[in-house]
Amino acid sequence: MKIGIYGGTFDPFHRGHLEPVLAARGKMQWDEVWYVPAYVQPFKQDRTFASPYHRFAMIAASIVDHDFIYVSSIELERGHVSYTVETLEELRAKHSGDTLDWIIGDDNFLKLHEWKSLDRIFELANFAVLTRRSHEVPPAFASRVCDAESRSTHGSISFSNNPTLEISSTDVRDRVREGQPIDDLVPPPVSRYIQHYGLYRKGQS
Repeated sequence: MKIGIYGGTFDPFHRGHLEPVLAARGKMQWDEVWYVPAYVQPFKQDRTFASPYHRFAMIAASIVDHDFIYVSSIELERGHVSYTVETLEELRAKHSGDTLDWIIGDDNFLKLHEWKSLDRIFELANFAVLTRRSHEVPPAFASRVCDAESRSTHGSISFSNNPTLEISSTDVRDRVREGQPIDDLVPPPVSRYIQHYGLYRKGQS
């Protein structure tokens, strides 16, 4: 089985998290996609997030029409800073023969050298980069780049070369604080959820 795993804070979940994944599914041949919201991401320890409950619930509400997409609480249950290598160690133990693709965007690809235990991550999974732009691959990673069709269960980097959306969670939060509409940025269930619970308003995180 081929599984795409998308980690992040998802604060909040938006169209840029969902639609590029749907577009990449055919090329990457994912049987399942798992969203893994972080309790706290290592690179974002300096700010406050919406509660884990809210972030998990917004993803769950957004994927109900896609029977191959799931949301996992594996990192939320740890209750501390989430490192990808820890999550993959646990997932690989349960899926020893499956292809595990850790899904990242252009921005994270450029910071890949900063990730904790990167060599071990490559022993556990591949990286699937959501992008439609060509990238100059750092020499240290050049030997790992391969077409999606020829990748193994771990150890490689593949580019989906599909359309992406220039949307950020920061943009969504800023619009909410300013009282502007967000319907063009997030799935409808997320817009309703944010309004119902009053998330991201002035004076809140």
